[in-house]
Amino acid sequence: MPRGMRDLTNNDTFYMRYIQKTFFELVKAYNFQVVDPSPLELLSTLEAKSGPSIINEIYGFMDKGGRNIALRYDLTVGMTRFATSRRDMRIPVKLATFGGVWRYDEPQAGRYRYFHQWDIEIYDNFSLDSDAETIEFVSNFFLKLGFGDSIIIEISDRRIIEEYIKANFKIQDENMLTEIFRAIDKVPKKGIQNVCDEYKGSFDQNILRDLLEFSKIKGDIDSIKSNPKISNLESIKYLEKLFLSLRYRNVNNIRINLGIVRGLDYYSGMVFEVFDNESNVGSLVGGGRYDKLPIVFGRSDIGAAGAAGGVERIILALQSHKNIVPSEENNLIYIANSGNDVRKHVLKLGNFLRKKKYCIEYDFSNKALKKQLSEASAKSAKLVLIIGPEEIAIGKVRIRNMETGSEFLEDLNGIENRISSILVQSQHF
Repeated sequence: MPRGMRDLTNNDTFYMRYIQKTFFELVKAYNFQVVDPSPLELLSTLEAKSGPSIINEIYGFMDKGGRNIALRYDLTVGMTRFATSRRDMRIPVKLATFGGVWRYDEPQAGRYRYFHQWDIEIYDNFSLDSDAETIEFVSNFFLKLGFGDSIIIEISDRRIIEEYIKANFKIQDENMLTEIFRAIDKVPKKGIQNVCDEYKGSFDQNILRDLLEFSKIKGDIDSIKSNPKISNLESIKYLEKLFLSLRYRNVNNIRINLGIVRGLDYYSGMVFEVFDNESNVGSLVGGGRYDKLPIVFGRSDIGAAGAAGGVERIILALQSHKNIVPSEENNLIYIANSGNDVRKHVLKLGNFLRKKKYCIEYDFSNKALKKQLSEASAKSAKLVLIIGPEEIAIGKVRIRNMETGSEFLEDLNGIENRISSILVQSQHF
């Protein structure tokens, strides 16, 4: 198997379905429209939208028609391409999706070269409400998953750092500003000294160290406003309004962290990341405002805000919490028979019950009844339905409750009601 890939187990897919179900329930509550962007994009599209350095992080190749294409490395670019092409849709356009992405990153805990994301995007008229609703959605998503108070949403605004740079160091070059953001984004992984060493010769070390120290500022909105390095910056006012809107929405698990800048070039304003205080798996969700991205698709008339969650990392975080994910319900019913002469009745009953949405298994290899019962036990079956010539002669099925050990006969005509009753009692036991 290629490095960074893996096979998903039944346990993996159970957690993934749980997250997906929770996500789409909330998507419906917020009236997002579900789309599924193409897994393939033109390489030129990705380079134009995310910067030329993205070539090192993607799976790109030439197709049989001689076109340079790439597998999607996130969902935002495809969603934005779709939204900007649909001039028939009324603003705000609210889109959501859930799918796999490919990145040629170094594999790490909770991050593979093929992994899954959920994604929400709001294409708007540059409204603060879109930023607030995105963060509100994310906060409620983790509450709905059962994380409680362990989640913290760290918020910043790239315009604060940009204003600080321009005011104090008179740096105006856009390429240099972009590179400074990339440097700040590397600090959590590499540390200030290593980042300074990496950019030696590219930036004045005193200026870079000052900016990296500035990016370490954290706290609530009131303490940040009173910081002498920030109090005179006009751009802090946006975060003031945003935090006020979030308080109205009862979103309180938030704080400012100026070190959150998000590495991708298309972010333009507010940015945020989500962390779980009880697990050590890194950022679970990242998002923000990226008004630059619709522009490169030819739509300067709309803005955009959104968020994407890393499903594999969220699964790791969930597994570090005890008892917040319901165990997978096993309502397996095993149909056993005491001889081949009644096998047709097993097949008929199995087909009938499966159409009623029950989980059914039976023997494929003509095992003896005793071995079938052992197999049912090994598969943790809730019920075993035993069919033999004696049962068929009187039009009944023998039901064995594997949890209580009780056994009784039931008419074939009443079998579904009796099974339903037993399983309901078992769930409430």
